[in-house]
Amino acid sequence: MNIAFIGTGYVGLVSGTCLAHLGHQVDFYDRDEILVEKLRRNITPIYEDGLEKLMELNRSAGRARFHAGFDEDIAKAELIFLCVGTPPRPDTGEADLSMLYAAARDLAPFLEGNTTLVLKSTVPVGTNKGISDLMKSLRPDISVPIASNPEFLREGSAVNDFLNADRIVVGVNDDISRDRMIAAYAPWQNEGTKLVITTPQNAELSKYAANAFLATKITFINEIADICEAVGGDVEDVAAMIGMDHRIGPDFLKAGPGYGGSCFPKDTLALAATARKAGCPASLVEATIKANADRKVTIAETIIDSLVTVERAPRVAVFGITFKAGTDDVRDAPGLEIVHRLQRAGAEISIHDPVGRENGSRQITGAIWHDDPVGAATDADAVIVMTEWPEFREIDLENLAARMAGDRLFDLRNLYDAGAARAAGLTYYGVGRGAAGGPLEQIALPLDIGALQEAL
Repeated sequence: MNIAFIGTGYVGLVSGTCLAHLGHQVDFYDRDEILVEKLRRNITPIYEDGLEKLMELNRSAGRARFHAGFDEDIAKAELIFLCVGTPPRPDTGEADLSMLYAAARDLAPFLEGNTTLVLKSTVPVGTNKGISDLMKSLRPDISVPIASNPEFLREGSAVNDFLNADRIVVGVNDDISRDRMIAAYAPWQNEGTKLVITTPQNAELSKYAANAFLATKITFINEIADICEAVGGDVEDVAAMIGMDHRIGPDFLKAGPGYGGSCFPKDTLALAATARKAGCPASLVEATIKANADRKVTIAETIIDSLVTVERAPRVAVFGITFKAGTDDVRDAPGLEIVHRLQRAGAEISIHDPVGRENGSRQITGAIWHDDPVGAATDADAVIVMTEWPEFREIDLENLAARMAGDRLFDLRNLYDAGAARAAGLTYYGVGRGAAGGPLEQIALPLDIGALQEAL
């Protein structure tokens, strides 16, 4: 098939490259000429595992081409995916659809009536109809069907998530778009993937509902972590045990500084705004948003309070600034709010992040960036583990303690054994680790009862 993608961010670049890898001819369109020229030289604007290799493979094979602005060739596409940003409005939290509608307006003159527009951007319910109405007003001479195809990709593993998806959701109102979308995904190799055909409204809601649920799950385990700290429990053990319940599952039960990134914060805000607008406020989603915001404030205040005995300006080292490992994305990263509050309290900040320095330095001024974590921690009064990068697990805690001026280790990702950290001379603060905890003893059943009775 001939397929076009408008927008070359996380969603567009990954999705289009993967569809090219399935054998389709994919043309990417972006108005940023400098970015397009970089893409033609296989320089990606994002850090995403496996993406550059896949881009080079399909670009060399002629299946992936990049264009600066629209041209007449775009009319040849049977499917045109719209993958532009839909950030939250600062006043209401609603999704700002201005870039989406602008892209549709710019595209309209080039269409010839043989194309389905596909909304790949995360959009509130009703957007499919809104774009459809817009196209009817701009091009009454042709039929422009609109499909909804939300993405369910995780940054840091987006290529793998696309090629090994558990479900592909397609919302359509017409048979032509339905058949085209089925044809686009027909070469799929993963037998476990389900292609779900539904209405545009259901497709639009499914993305927001999924992300709001996962954000709520993260917020829930963070509140359980607070209870653990208060009563002497260990959230690592508690999370492991409740995750054994197949109705709950172990994913997204990792206590930490709160959720962030390009999806959960804006999608929960947008869903809450949609619910309020519809006259049915989503109280659980609203509570999740508030709890996540409050968490970052509480963590920052806890760290600040621990440093009041330092007579000079306290020096704090931050390990990781991206919202999670495996990506260079710092959008709504919990570390940003925490670092900004520490700076306002007078702390001097040093930071190491394996890939997040370029994006992080745009958001944080006055910090000193280092090429390695121990260098960042040298002469620091406290170290904060903000992101769960694997290299942080390998740090020699005794060497870390020897290089620091103070001894406080705030392990917001619970990467380290509390006993080992204390043995190294560090004052250890984990998340939800009121007790030492330790590996759970798990006994396989059924047991040999006879042998057990003899042993007793």
